Amino acid sequence: MASNEISAILRDQTDRLLAEHVTRAVLAAADGGAWPEALWAMVEEAGLPRAMIAEEKGGAGLAPAEALSLLRRAGYHALPLPLGETMLANGLWVASGGEPIAGPATLAPTMAGAAVEITAAGGKTALHGRLTGVPWGERATLLVLARDANGNDHLALLPPPAIPPAQKRNLAGEPRPDLLLDGAIAAAIRPAPPLAKSGMLALGAALRAQQMVGAMEHALDHALTYANERQQFGRPIGRFQAVQHMLAEAAGQFAAATAAADGVLAAFAEGDILIAAAMAKARIGEAAGKVAEITHQVHGAMGFTQEHTLHFLTRRLWSWRDEFGNEAEWQRLIGRRVLAAGGAALWPMLAGV
Repeated sequence: MASNEISAILRDQTDRLLAEHVTRAVLAAADGGAWPEALWAMVEEAGLPRAMIAEEKGGAGLAPAEALSLLRRAGYHALPLPLGETMLANGLWVASGGEPIAGPATLAPTMAGAAVEITAAGGKTALHGRLTGVPWGERATLLVLARDANGNDHLALLPPPAIPPAQKRNLAGEPRPDLLLDGAIAAAIRPAPPLAKSGMLALGAALRAQQMVGAMEHALDHALTYANERQQFGRPIGRFQAVQHMLAEAAGQFAAATAAADGVLAAFAEGDILIAAAMAKARIGEAAGKVAEITHQVHGAMGFTQEHTLHFLTRRLWSWRDEFGNEAEWQRLIGRRVLAAGGAALWPMLAGV
């Protein structure tokens, strides 16, 4: 079966699974700190965390772009699990020659060659560095991109902390602890594969880009449904020009965000996704703020209630836009790259992306 056919089947399967099992009760419990064990078991049984792994290793054998496109459905349903992080961690680790990672995994949000250093400690590999806002860092196996004294990049696996770090959560209630690697001993270490050369921050930005597009789509669906059902002065509010204008603006932002997310997926074929990820995360972050604002405006006071499901999406949009680099951080990187390359290189850089 062709890879695109497998991707389409998995996308439909993912949508059905999440539509049925990511309920309001599950999301509310996750807000309170509960780990959705049953939901994770179903996601694992469906094979989604291993989508990027070759079939002979027990995966679906999807290319990175095809696998990451599944995460739009995860974002659409506000899945409160590290599916994208585990999918990427598995893909990177197996590409480096390792075996699939058991259970949930996550990524250390660092640039290539930055933050984490490798030293030898009694014949073992020790890691040193400070990691901020590690997704699900209190319970997931951590995949770290680290550099040794000779300037070589490696992937290292760290088991979940024996003593959970201090609780720290994003606005959506998802765990984001800070981790101090002060001589932590790696469970395994391997040379970094080509896919990792853009850095974990760029790979995470590509992951969040897909999730944000999915969440925006669902927020817009909510707003359109509400605008067509809510009556005011004898007609649906969606017939008022001011509301139509807001919805049109949100739809335009969503279209631009989708194009940016498609662009970073296409860049995986080139191997280096850094600039495409920077552009996508910056543009999609801006769109996420606009779409969240407009969809809440359309809903009025109803959209701000705890009982409505819109906040599960918009709180994730507000949180995700700051994770794996916010707009300002990525815009600064783009600016530095453009200045370093010179004015003559600007158009080829844009056209290439």
